[in-house]
Amino acid sequence: MTVILAIESSCDDTSSAVIVDGILRSNVIASQKVHEEYGGVVPELASRAHQMNILPVVDTALKRAGVAKEAVSAVAFTRGPGLLGSLLVGTSFAKGLALALNVPIIDVNHLQGHVLAHFVEPSDELIAQTPSLQGAVIKHPSFPFLCLLVSGGNSQIVLVRAYNNMEIIGQTIDDAAGEAFDKCAKVLGLPYPGGPWIDKLAKQGDATKYPFAKPNIQGYDYSFSGLKTSFLYTLRDMLKANGVETIDELAAKVPNLREDMCASLQATIIDILMRKLKKAAQDLGIKQVAVAGGVSANSGLRQAFLDYGKRFHWEVFIPPFSFTTDNAAMVCQAGYFKYLDHDFCAIDKVPFAKTQI
Repeated sequence: MTVILAIESSCDDTSSAVIVDGILRSNVIASQKVHEEYGGVVPELASRAHQMNILPVVDTALKRAGVAKEAVSAVAFTRGPGLLGSLLVGTSFAKGLALALNVPIIDVNHLQGHVLAHFVEPSDELIAQTPSLQGAVIKHPSFPFLCLLVSGGNSQIVLVRAYNNMEIIGQTIDDAAGEAFDKCAKVLGLPYPGGPWIDKLAKQGDATKYPFAKPNIQGYDYSFSGLKTSFLYTLRDMLKANGVETIDELAAKVPNLREDMCASLQATIIDILMRKLKKAAQDLGIKQVAVAGGVSANSGLRQAFLDYGKRFHWEVFIPPFSFTTDNAAMVCQAGYFKYLDHDFCAIDKVPFAKTQI
């Protein structure tokens, strides 16, 4: 029996998962609410919360999986990229546990983990216990496929030839799509994290109301800094034209302001993402196309994938909501693949904040 225990601590979610013989038995996530009042993740607070959460989260993951810690074959952990303080907590715990159990450790690239979330196979028991997995269509792409990886820190088009052979063929040259969502939401006075709020309000707004600027970048690369500037200038001009100083005052004068701004912003970001992805798929002749990362939870982006799939005859792969944000299930899956190849990590390896796939 092969049992992989995984730990994810790259940002502000402490997570642990267990895979037994290729089947995901548990996926436990402890989120940190402390950052909401600051409008963003505070690294020092995040690392302290990881220290408090990691032991009970790992213990719960093992109990829900129905396996004893002595049965663990290897410990997988996110080595990076991410917040160094947070990564140090997960890395140190993984090393200590592996040494105590006398089993190997497996380092996982966080971004590769997001891509490999498409290969997670949850058990029937886990599906029954997880509302977001019930009724979800779980299917796995075959190699090669394209994956649009979109999150708060990354916007990339990845050519996936194998689980351990990925090439970034396009990426943002400045800001990420998720960052654009969150920062524009903050300008609108929406709570943190802003992405889900924009998604919610966009459903009630007019996506054609505000024509924001779109970049003209060659190849498959992205840029979102100009869009953020266009968004900010649109609001600035509206404030001036209406003789008010705050967003709340402007919203009182302009009906459906936040809803229309959110809908227009979301539609623009999705159009930017999908146009480059379409170009890459057509140029490479690839019909299997996936999406991954935190922004893949956005309902507009998910619908765009379905629409493009029908229009261009793609076979699309959209992860269940449980596997979109940071979670240990994706780390566990990557760790399982590496375990089968005996691709282990030296005990002296340290975490890293930034890297390419």
